[in-house]
Amino acid sequence: MIFNEERKFTRWFIIISSLSIIILFLWNIAIFFNRIKQEERNKMEIWVSAYSEIVGKSIDDDFSELALTVLERNTTTPMIFYTVKSGAYDARNISDINSDDEIKQLAKEFESEYEPIPITDGDELLMVVYYGNSNLLNNLKYFPIGIFVIVFLFLAILYYFYSTAKEHEQSKLWAGMAKETAHQIGTPLSSLVGWAEILRSEKVNPSYIAEIEKDISRLRVITERFSKIGSLPTLEKTNLVEATQHSYDYLSSRTSKLINFSLQLPKEEIIVNLNEQLFSWTVENLVKNAIDALRGKGDINIDITQDSKYAYVHISDTGKGIAKANFKKVFQPGYTTKKRGWGLGLSLARRIMEEYHEGKIRVLKSEANQGTTFEIQLKKA
Repeated sequence: MIFNEERKFTRWFIIISSLSIIILFLWNIAIFFNRIKQEERNKMEIWVSAYSEIVGKSIDDDFSELALTVLERNTTTPMIFYTVKSGAYDARNISDINSDDEIKQLAKEFESEYEPIPITDGDELLMVVYYGNSNLLNNLKYFPIGIFVIVFLFLAILYYFYSTAKEHEQSKLWAGMAKETAHQIGTPLSSLVGWAEILRSEKVNPSYIAEIEKDISRLRVITERFSKIGSLPTLEKTNLVEATQHSYDYLSSRTSKLINFSLQLPKEEIIVNLNEQLFSWTVENLVKNAIDALRGKGDINIDITQDSKYAYVHISDTGKGIAKANFKKVFQPGYTTKKRGWGLGLSLARRIMEEYHEGKIRVLKSEANQGTTFEIQLKKA
């Protein structure tokens, strides 16, 4: 409980810290942008002041060298001049303007961004100068968006590594638990083998001993299964039809008579690279999941089909069905709809098929109160 609280606190701390950094960064960018806009305003006021000095003078008059320098060097700020007396518009540092209507529209856009600067002669208004952002300022507008995208991608990558590391940690934990379980079962299992031999020497009813040995054999299979979790199992060329038949025989003999089992298998062999013990464990997990969905009564069918490259094992039931939104969730560790479930059966089945056999397992189809079909896909050898 304390461990979960610590992880929750860490997760929220990272989220809040990241958001705080983003907000602080964008706030500083906004301040920087406004300062540049103010500098642009100051530059334009100096430019208009220089322009006012020259307006109205004849070509023979002496011009201030500083005023001329200021006028010539501003080649980046787009400007529109409106002459009051003639009602004419003129443009500077602007390309692709083809008509007066376009200039007027652009002047309105500039006015919404910056307050126009008037040029007067005493009390008389001679001109109005409209100006907009330079290319530098326009590019800076998109700078915060670019930074936000970069930060978002960084957080997405961070989350991906965090989630994959968490899954890896969970996998190691379950693998460790499985191996420890196999080790713990091994000791009493050895004792049971010894007790079975003692009972045989004591002339106990052979049928009793036979049943005990069946359970001992079953415990050995379970122990071997658990011991293989976390390590790469050995795959052998195996007849998938025969392996499925073995799993069916075991399950059908140990299931309630209210469950109607059926099996459709092709007559020819289908050879795949398989670890038969882990495959039978997968089939058992899927069948047990189907039995739970049936709530004690219904039909379960197992069939095998094939194409040129793959073999397909279908396990169908007539149970309550799975919502389409949960088709992938059912394979996640810990996901269960049962009050006393661990949510590991289907997760283990997926790991066995996808990681160990390079196959696939999925919910092929499902309808509410109609049933579900799981599909195992294996590459033919």
